[in-house]
Amino acid sequence: MNRKLLSTLGVLLSLMFGAAPVHASEAESALRSFVEDVRTFSANYEQVQTDDSGEVLQRSSGSMALSRPGKFRWTYDTPYEQLMVCDGESIWVYDPDLAQVTRRPAEAALSGTPAALLAQRASLSDSFTIEDGGRSDGLQNVRLLPTQTDSDFKSIELWLRKGAPVRMRFHDQLGGQTDVRFTDLSVNQTIDAAQFQFTPPADAELVDAG
Repeated sequence: MNRKLLSTLGVLLSLMFGAAPVHASEAESALRSFVEDVRTFSANYEQVQTDDSGEVLQRSSGSMALSRPGKFRWTYDTPYEQLMVCDGESIWVYDPDLAQVTRRPAEAALSGTPAALLAQRASLSDSFTIEDGGRSDGLQNVRLLPTQTDSDFKSIELWLRKGAPVRMRFHDQLGGQTDVRFTDLSVNQTIDAAQFQFTPPADAELVDAG
């Protein structure tokens, strides 16, 4: 699992678990609604990664789920199978093709990404400049500009409908983009706790990267 993907997931985690800004713009109000009112969130997703010329580098799809505090599950179904589970303490990455499981401490694995907000409980406004991107087709656009100069991303855009994200777009420092669109959203519904637990298969090699 590369750092860029961890950073991408880290942004989503920071939005899910971080403290909301206290300002009152429409964009910040929409973001506050997501941070404060959403306890669980699950969806299917499609992800498209492009380079600085707009050429598609990879398309992928799968499903994801988040739960307070600090748990998530991210499944790739295409173009290859891969599973990442965070149980709140460790991140488990399972690659069935390689029959390999990698375990990392969650805080260390996501260190330097926006997911650090998960542990710090800092305000989003401490790590991002928040801009109002306006409303269109019932969606509120929120732009996040990282304040850290060493961030993997130049900017992040989030589209929200009724407090839930339906799309995220990440602009990296080299001009590339990662566009994630969510469908079949479920908000504040019970998610089986087993979804956020992982036991390595008996036939898989376990790599402890802690």
